[in-house]
Amino acid sequence: MKLDSPLQFVKGVGPRKAEVLAKSGLETVSDMLRYFPRHYLDRTSVVSIGELKVDQSATIIGQVKAHGVLHGKHRRYEVLLDDGTGSIALLWFRGVRYWERLFKKGQIFAATGVVTSFQGLQMIHPDLERLEDDSGTMIHAGRIIPVYPQTAELNKVGLNSKGIRRVTSFIFENLKETISDPLPATECKARQLMPLHDAVKAVHYPESREQVELGRRRMAFDELLGFQFMVFRNRSEKEATIKAHSYSDPGEKLTRLREGLSFDLTSGQKKSIKEILADLQRPEPMSRMLQGDVGCGKTVVAILTAAYLAENNLQTAFMAPTEILAEQHYRNWSERLNEVGISCGLLTASLKAAQKKKLAAQCADGEIDIVFGTHALIYDYVAFAKLGLVIIDEQHRFGVEQRTKLYTKGDNPDLLVMTATPIPRTLTLTLYGDLKISTIDTLPPGRKPIRTVWRTDDLRDKVNRFVVDEVRKGGQAYIIYPLIEKSEQIELENVEDAYKELSGGVFADCRVGMVHGRVKSAERDEILRQFREGELDILMATVVIEVGIDNPNATIMVIEHAERFGLAQLHQLRGRIGRGEKQSTLVAMAHRPISDIARQRLDYLVSTGDGFEIAEADLQLRGPGEIFGVRQSGVPELKAADLSRDRDLIESAHQLLEQLFASDNHLDSDRKRLYNYLDRMTSSRITNLGGG
Repeated sequence: MKLDSPLQFVKGVGPRKAEVLAKSGLETVSDMLRYFPRHYLDRTSVVSIGELKVDQSATIIGQVKAHGVLHGKHRRYEVLLDDGTGSIALLWFRGVRYWERLFKKGQIFAATGVVTSFQGLQMIHPDLERLEDDSGTMIHAGRIIPVYPQTAELNKVGLNSKGIRRVTSFIFENLKETISDPLPATECKARQLMPLHDAVKAVHYPESREQVELGRRRMAFDELLGFQFMVFRNRSEKEATIKAHSYSDPGEKLTRLREGLSFDLTSGQKKSIKEILADLQRPEPMSRMLQGDVGCGKTVVAILTAAYLAENNLQTAFMAPTEILAEQHYRNWSERLNEVGISCGLLTASLKAAQKKKLAAQCADGEIDIVFGTHALIYDYVAFAKLGLVIIDEQHRFGVEQRTKLYTKGDNPDLLVMTATPIPRTLTLTLYGDLKISTIDTLPPGRKPIRTVWRTDDLRDKVNRFVVDEVRKGGQAYIIYPLIEKSEQIELENVEDAYKELSGGVFADCRVGMVHGRVKSAERDEILRQFREGELDILMATVVIEVGIDNPNATIMVIEHAERFGLAQLHQLRGRIGRGEKQSTLVAMAHRPISDIARQRLDYLVSTGDGFEIAEADLQLRGPGEIFGVRQSGVPELKAADLSRDRDLIESAHQLLEQLFASDNHLDSDRKRLYNYLDRMTSSRITNLGGG
């Protein structure tokens, strides 16, 4: 058997199973060996149920004695698992219909999770693996068993974890060649990494937990090396490009706009503007990220940059993730810009066709200097006479292809991407290695730290009274909900029902408004205007207000089901308050059951208001894909690497690539072979990761 042998001819596969494997991208023996386990069952760590202790993380194996739906305040599915030494309840609060179909009395399961206690021992949302009745022969003393990712189709044809183990075991026993290692042996040794063949085998069939980690680290290094190679290649291509446009020194329009501001720029804003203007004057296109915590004043820097473009007879496309934010940018800045002779336009999907057509024509004729908009800016009917700068606000909200499509509407325009989610160094090196970074690390003077607490939902009445008391003192409040309306799938609070109940109940003496994604734009704008101008006391909303809404008088925010939000998103929402000089308070309301990871998020939110610390913690708790929008077409998913704990590997891969891409470096044959391998493996991937 060879690495390129079709899986169809491996013992235990055959045509039907090969067809199903192919749908998961597994066609050859080599592909199968790259199908890594998602976790392991360690026979030495399996604990009998009778020996379990509360708060212990453990794997148990037992037989289903009873199962069914339980009704109460929270509908849930319960399975009673017994191993002869005792029994434990496995509980799921979501996906009840799925679990109803999964379990049958007498089945044997391995369950991994944290033991809790409520009227007896229980595990909430444990990891599961269905074991065959002969599981005793499958999991024997001292053996670490790989558990593979599953799909319904794989299970249907007998390729559950046990079936895949049979296939991979047969492959290793009969493979007649060694997996070729593109990484030179000297580099492996210098970095204390396993040879590739040994690492792949250790990942599938480790002899110890230590071997699992050694194998994973080698696979992680390869992933990080390939990922960063794309960024390095993209950077080198940009550095070799000469843009068609150029800039003179800053002139009258920029000076008048800056002097007309009603506030002084912070030191962080001044430093960022200086870095950006210097970068714009270079011959190659600018690729820069402007990062800073919520409320630090990034938009002012972006507007001043766009004004500099207008002075040089160049256009700016300013893309925001929501209509609310795009409209707010336009409303806040169009009049000031017009006063200094800079024309603006607004393009969103909700505009009437005639308005869109007129604005597109003005863009194409060069009559508009700065166009604020949403993803509507990327539509084919929108063209620019001379697009010099693309600004992307909250850039991780857009897909790679969306960002690239806007960028290609110009002839190598300059690029400025902005984020209020500060980027940990690990991601700076990996995902954003082709971007220079400007950081605003100062907040406007007079801002007070936001008092943050989290409470359980049984204290809601007390929290509502607190909101009413603050409103009576002249404050305004946001109350945030995860859903617009009631859902049959998940039991969560929703804004429409809450608005009906509370506006006529505890908030009857308050002026209450409601906005969410289905409210028509004209009505939504009017409600937001009323809230901004103090005509409403309480704004009940979904996360549609997450970015950009600016009301300095809003001092209270209550977030319902805070346990369901990510840490970075909670911090973003918190940034809607504390924008004035008054003391502000965030109350994160958590609904039981609250998982351990949710408690960690909420505790961390309370402990710090520093966006950089929040970003690092969120990276550890959730991973980079969800935070920075990297799960997009053409971007490889990291399967073995963990950006929060593999910092040494990230640094090591970065150093090696610096050597491979050094312009004055003549590569020896081993490094040249590595470069060619990486180039070949990543050539089909989208390389414009950071922005354009």
